[in-house]
Amino acid sequence: MTAVIDPTCALAAVSGADLRVPLVQGGTNTYANFDYAASAPALRQVTDRISQLLPYYASVHRGAGYASRISTECYEASRGSVARFLDAADDQVVVFTRNTTDSLNLLAGCVPGETVVLDIEHHANFLPWTRNGRRVVRAAATLEETIQRIVAELCSRPAALLAVTGASNVTGEVLPLEGLAHIAHLCGARILVDAAQLAPHRRISLRESGIDYLAFSGHKLYAPFGSGVLVGRRDWLDAAEPYLAGGGAVRNVGVAEAEWAPAPQRHEAGSPNVLGAAAIAAACDALAALDPEELVTHERTLADRLRDGLAAIPGVRPVRIWSDSPDSVGIVAFTVDGYTPGHVAAYLSAEHAIGLRDGRFCAHPLLTSLGLDAALRASIGLGTTPADIDRLITALTTLVTTGPTWTYAPTNGHWNPTPETRPLTPDPTGATPCLIG
Repeated sequence: MTAVIDPTCALAAVSGADLRVPLVQGGTNTYANFDYAASAPALRQVTDRISQLLPYYASVHRGAGYASRISTECYEASRGSVARFLDAADDQVVVFTRNTTDSLNLLAGCVPGETVVLDIEHHANFLPWTRNGRRVVRAAATLEETIQRIVAELCSRPAALLAVTGASNVTGEVLPLEGLAHIAHLCGARILVDAAQLAPHRRISLRESGIDYLAFSGHKLYAPFGSGVLVGRRDWLDAAEPYLAGGGAVRNVGVAEAEWAPAPQRHEAGSPNVLGAAAIAAACDALAALDPEELVTHERTLADRLRDGLAAIPGVRPVRIWSDSPDSVGIVAFTVDGYTPGHVAAYLSAEHAIGLRDGRFCAHPLLTSLGLDAALRASIGLGTTPADIDRLITALTTLVTTGPTWTYAPTNGHWNPTPETRPLTPDPTGATPCLIG
């Protein structure tokens, strides 16, 4: 039975939930955010944690002053929050990075051999692995056959690593990670999971799943930009050359040589992003406090409402990778007959104050294999409500049945209303947006 959710209910308080934005035809409306998969708004617990830490913001690991001690303790304690959130094993360490892309490039320098990847991956989990040899498995029409292809590739000759997404950033489809970890280990490989899209939606146990390495970005986990994590087994990280050479990554430096520190410090040279680490930790703590079943129920109820609504609109076509995938997170991709995705996205923003993503989503090989130049992606998060879903369905129905009320044209590769009547810079007083000049 489908759970019933209050139409005004969001699962958690997020920044910008009451944001009102201008409409191209005049007036304003509350912003409906369907772009969580690109960047999720910060949770209230996250902004509170940053505000609490700001008065004590100081250098980390290098100061005896009280503020420096507080910042250092907070930074190191943040590793514990991340480790608990992911149920990391005893031999796994938490390295703070800038984002998922940074994490995967760091790990690519540590892998002692070839890496097997799927062609459905985000570029962050596709491009870095060429360093020691990348072997690409093309996804089949079914998930079952795709897994068989992975097995065949891993069995064909030794590989050091299998690198897979936890959930597709285009369609939200979830891979069977525990089974893939078991397969990789049987074949003598380790497994890396790009959890940028999975971690905000599902609880993950590294200990129980057998996942060796995992990466995600703070800005997709309800924390601000500029912070990410790589969590994984220590031995590869300790044996590799430091990701960056500099202060904080060493035990001792001489004129001719340096004695490098073990992980995680080995790969965190320079002054670290204290606020970023604290923000990620706060997001992990907040998500860990939610009932996992309630989180999944909330998301599935909204996603089903969205998919059912889209299916009722003539000319709206869903985008999927596999015909037999049993699970997906709150990401729904689709196209609209007669309109380019950029035109649809511009219309929704300008006339209805609805924000979603259009394009190729940094997954060009996947879109090519699906025969698409671009698509639309609506992604759901903790602040999404059923009322938001209904607004999107109504706006798309209006587009298909009566068309837009404004004119739109592509400029510099992006569709925009012509003329653009909305001010596009925020008012420094916080009142309403203002125009430059």
